[in-house]
Order: sequence, then C-alpha cells, then structure tokens
Amino acid sequence: MASSSSSNALMALPFALLACSSLLAIASAGNFYQDFDITWGDGRGKILNNGDLLSLSLDKTSGSGFQSKKEYLFGKIDMQLKLVPGNSAGTVTAYYLSSQGPTHDEIDFEFLGNLSGDPYTLHTNVFTQGKGNREMQFHLWFDPTMDFHTYSILWNPQHVIFMVDNIPIRDFKNLESRGIAFPKKQPMRIYSSLWNAEDWATRGGLIKTDWSKAPFTASYRDFNAKTSTTSPDAGWFNQQLDSTSQERMKWVQSNYMIYNYCSDAKRFPQGLPAECSIA
Repeated sequence: MASSSSSNALMALPFALLACSSLLAIASAGNFYQDFDITWGDGRGKILNNGDLLSLSLDKTSGSGFQSKKEYLFGKIDMQLKLVPGNSAGTVTAYYLSSQGPTHDEIDFEFLGNLSGDPYTLHTNVFTQGKGNREMQFHLWFDPTMDFHTYSILWNPQHVIFMVDNIPIRDFKNLESRGIAFPKKQPMRIYSSLWNAEDWATRGGLIKTDWSKAPFTASYRDFNAKTSTTSPDAGWFNQQLDSTSQERMKWVQSNYMIYNYCSDAKRFPQGLPAECSIA
C-alpha cells in the first residue's frame, strides 16, 4: 500500500508536473454525437450540451455504457472524466480500448470506487492475444471526483503508455523480440461503462454498494483522438518517454502504486511473467 507520507510527496512535486494538467484540457475535443454510441443502460447514458458532455449512471436495476463509432489501430486517446462522488463503494467506471474475440487485445483503465473519504483505486491492465494478468494499481494524487481530469492512452508500435493529466504512470513496451506479445495488429474501439461490481471492487468485496446513494453518475468531456489519419506528423507514432517523463513515472510508481503484478511472486509460483525481468 502507499505510505502515509505519499500525500506529502505532492508538495515536492515540481510545478511542471502540475502544469501538465492544463495542457490537454485545451486540445481540440470531439463531439460525442459524432464519435460515440450509447450502447446499453436504457436511458441511463446521456449525451448533453450539444454533444460536449456525456454522462453514465448506475442504479440498482442497471448500469450504462458507450462505445466509439470508429476503430483505432494506434493513436493518442485522451478523455476527461469526473468520477462518481461520495460513497462510490462497489462501483466500477471502466474506460478502455478493446478488440473482439477470444484472442482479443485490450488496454484498460478501471476506477474502483470506495467509501466516502477513501481513495479510488485506478486499475490498469494490458491484454495481448486474449491474455491479461498484467495488473498495476494506483491511488491518485488528487480527488478524481471533484473535477475533470485527463486520462490518456498513447498506443504506438513500440509502447502502450498510460497517462493521468499528461503524467505517465505506466509504460508497457514492445518486447516481441523477447517472445512477449504486443498489441499491434488488431484495431480496437473505445469503450466505457459504469457498473456494479460489489462482489470484488471495494476491499475484495467486503464493502457493498449503498443503493440509497443511487443513482451514481460519472461524466465525460473533451474526447480527443490523434491517429495516423488526424495527426500523421504529430510525433505520437514514434513517441517514447524521455528522461523527464521517466522521472515523473518513477515518482508516481514510488508514491502511489499499490499493486504491481511483477512483484507478486505468490500469484505466479511458476515464475513471474517474462516482461517483469526485462528493464
């Protein structure tokens, strides 16, 4: 778990990191009517403000979800989210890229709710050819329910980089030369959903959803996708982490990472996954 001093580490965080949070907010945003379809929830998902805002809600009957109209093969995908406030225990807000089928690829953000005042858990995972089990989990250095924050996936032929307010938190590298699969052949759609996972989401299922607080609502805005079609010369296709970005990621992982599959020897008695031993 993150140490009690983690919250103090933010005070020492260079101003440049905090300034990054505003950079993506001014990126050109898409329109939810043009870019997404609400796919389930019987009216619980809504597109508002002339297509500038989307909300998902969850009650005891159903959650809700949406998906992108387009498929993407590589891209820089940004979305601003404001998560379920208050007692969100038992709820999961998922935001991810995925292809279809038994050998699908998938790149996951999942936000696991918690009791009022306790931190959300940001859960990340990467599936390649149907195989996942690459979970890394974090707490955040801010309250993700108070305002919108930008959650990004940079996916190019060499890296899958997860970012929060333009600060990298995880870099899954292409290690195909070492026999490790990498998602690079299957186009993926963007999906998001808000659903009830009280059997596992909060403290392993010990804390159940308080339906007296329903409906639970998460909000989305400022979607932006840079792809080979929209931004062919933007640099994202060959982007990797420079030394400053690596230091930012190290700061996050040192202070806010609460689970790393590469450190869970009990889970993998036959040996840790091969990528865990490669720097």
